[in-house]
Amino acid sequence: GWKTSMKIGSLSYILPCNRLPVQLMSQVRVYTSNGQKKDLGSEDTNKSAHEETLNKAETGRQDATNAGQKQSLPKQPIQVKVKAVLKKREYGPKYTQNNFITGVRAINEFCLKSSDLDQLRKIKRRSPHDDTETFTVYLRSDVEAKSLEVWGSPEALARERKRRKEAEIKYRENLFRNQRLLWEYREFFGNTKPRSSTATMFFKGPGKVVMVAICINGLNFFFKLLAWVYTGSASMFSEAIHSLADTCNQALLALGISQSARTPDPSHPYGFTNMRYIASLISGVGIFMMGAGLSWYHGIIGLLHPHPIESLLWAYCILAGSLVSEGATLLVAINEIRRSARAKGLSFYQYVVQSRDPSTNVVLLEDAAAVLSVAVAATCMGLTSLTGNPYYDSVGSLGVGTLLGTVSAFLIYTNTEALLGRSIEPEQLQRLTELLESDPVVRAIHDVKATDMGMSKVRFKAEVDFDGRVVTRSYLEKQDIEQLLQEIQQVKTLEELEAFMLKHGENIIDTLGAEVDRLEKDLKQRNPDVRHVDLEIL
Repeated sequence: GWKTSMKIGSLSYILPCNRLPVQLMSQVRVYTSNGQKKDLGSEDTNKSAHEETLNKAETGRQDATNAGQKQSLPKQPIQVKVKAVLKKREYGPKYTQNNFITGVRAINEFCLKSSDLDQLRKIKRRSPHDDTETFTVYLRSDVEAKSLEVWGSPEALARERKRRKEAEIKYRENLFRNQRLLWEYREFFGNTKPRSSTATMFFKGPGKVVMVAICINGLNFFFKLLAWVYTGSASMFSEAIHSLADTCNQALLALGISQSARTPDPSHPYGFTNMRYIASLISGVGIFMMGAGLSWYHGIIGLLHPHPIESLLWAYCILAGSLVSEGATLLVAINEIRRSARAKGLSFYQYVVQSRDPSTNVVLLEDAAAVLSVAVAATCMGLTSLTGNPYYDSVGSLGVGTLLGTVSAFLIYTNTEALLGRSIEPEQLQRLTELLESDPVVRAIHDVKATDMGMSKVRFKAEVDFDGRVVTRSYLEKQDIEQLLQEIQQVKTLEELEAFMLKHGENIIDTLGAEVDRLEKDLKQRNPDVRHVDLEIL
């Protein structure tokens, strides 16, 4: 910076000054990028009163100093660099009229026919999916103009949209009514259609286990009910109620399995797989309310009002048959869970605790509780026969109720955790994260979430920081570099530069979209459990 010497009385100062002395330049001009100039000579006349007083006090010495500086500093022209900046655009309707719209949206939103679109300009665009060819789009401005040409005015177009909306609502109402009539017709005359895939689900896997359990528990309930009527045993009554609860709950599981096989629709885009967990949750509540509650009630009544028990021979026989049948169902459920756990690479305990297959878990726990409750009931009835004390039988009823309550609490807990959307195992999440981070196009990933949607379906979400240099190189590898260089050399004006950047910038964005599709496809191929992938670009 320049320095100006000043003297006040006998003291001299050297003060920093960020502008030239007034005597050197009588006028300073500043040039801006738009070519306008501004006169700053008047700025020197607005000095403070204190500076004027100081300048007047040193008239002799200051004039000599200024004269010497005038001779030592020759006048030179001021050079100013003008920076060229593109004018900021206002992206209004004039710019967005170049937006694209698909043919389906054009027909639905603007009430046009497919023949109306034949006369419009067609543009081929890259499909967001690798396995799909390019598709045809139209300029939204052309579609809007065509709709006004067809309907005459925006008001007429709005009336037509309203009319079609009302017709769509009426069509849905008629469709629901027709579906209801068709269902009643099939119920009356019989369904002659071939067996659907939903019905075949009950002949293998969890569906087979549930159907076997329904048949066996239904027979057990019938025979246990006869034994209770004949003997009046509280433990036998608890066993009959237990079998009835198992039959009803497993019928509910069968309903959940059939509903979970429904295909996704617009209202439920991720499908109905959670219906199995909902049915298992209701089943757990049913076991607690019907099984445990009635068993406790009957046991307490037996303690308060004991009465002698008749011959227990038939009760023992029925309990023995129930033990064999419940044990057979238990073995079927154990074998199914072992097979499924082995396929998932999990232990038997992990598969049950994580509630990977809620329907089979319910059958497993219910049958395990049934076998134990048969043993408890037989033990308490035997003590009653030996001692003649009916209190043992009532205690057996309370024991069966407690066992059912424990099973129901476990089912409610595990199915609630599954419905809340728990995370997948840390090892599996680590594998998915490493697969993304090892890709060259990914610089970093953040906010990774992987939710178990149930029935071996995982939804993966992550925020991905893409490396723009790798994406750009991927685009350049597919281009003719010599032709691209010629295009760069032909750029002479700002307008040409803008057109060049817009063209290749849009193509690079398309390349980025293709990279996202590739990563999602790789995640699904290497991890079959991952059904839905959401990658957010940072």
